[in-house]
Amino acid sequence: MSAPIVSIVGSTASGKTALSIAVAKHIGAEIVNLDAYQIYKQMDIGTAKPSLAEREGIRHHLIDVVGIEHDANVSEFQSWARIAIASLNERDIPVVCVGGSGLYVKAVFDDLKFPGTNSEIRSKYESLLELKGATALHKLLQEKDPIAASHIIVENSRRVVRALEVIEITGEPFMAQLPQQEPVIDAIRIGLNLERDALLARIKKRNLAMFEQGWPEEVAKLEAAGLFKTPTASRALGYAEVSKFNNGELTESEAIEQVMHATNRYSRRQMQWFRRDEYIHWFDALDSDLLSGVLKLI
Repeated sequence: MSAPIVSIVGSTASGKTALSIAVAKHIGAEIVNLDAYQIYKQMDIGTAKPSLAEREGIRHHLIDVVGIEHDANVSEFQSWARIAIASLNERDIPVVCVGGSGLYVKAVFDDLKFPGTNSEIRSKYESLLELKGATALHKLLQEKDPIAASHIIVENSRRVVRALEVIEITGEPFMAQLPQQEPVIDAIRIGLNLERDALLARIKKRNLAMFEQGWPEEVAKLEAAGLFKTPTASRALGYAEVSKFNNGELTESEAIEQVMHATNRYSRRQMQWFRRDEYIHWFDALDSDLLSGVLKLI
């Protein structure tokens, strides 16, 4: 019997990192990060990347692998993660995967293929974005694929551009590219559920702690290094709001409030995504017997 592969998902601030480390310690596993932004070097505080001390000596994969200038995409990430998991599996090392980026998690474990790209088509929509703005571009997506538009927020203009590009390349709705669930990696899927008020309290506590830990200084260094000229890293949750605080456009309390609001909205979308995964075993994140309950499935 091959070594187990465990996937831990849930909304931001639900306790995924702590559980992943506890599980890994008990089964002798290494951890594969499935968060879209923890792959970037120097994006530490704002992405809630576990520190070396928090990792407790457990080896982590796909953390700090590229600079902020790298335009990472889900197709590339899929390849990296599957290679990491296969390498550990071949050596009979248990694997714990952890992350809240729904599409990235699906891409790793399910049969998800990605259409190619067309630079001319993409440039057309990027120019349209620059000329008419994110709202107009999202309205165009709504006309072409209402279902896709309902799943992609206006602010995620990069994904709106990609959706329009895929629709034009394939002649099919963008959401048709997300087929019925067909697992390609046999993983034990664990989901953490947290009552809304408790989650909001955790989000607030985390955001306050991030500011105390030096998130504004982190953002200032990254901005000086060109963060907001990058296509992907610049879209990490909260970094734009903290930049506005650094530049005097928001007070600290206003920035924290805006980050909390954005994080709350993001957490709702995460849970909407993961609730569709019929293979996930759900656990109460506050259950005092959480670890033992999870270990019984492995």
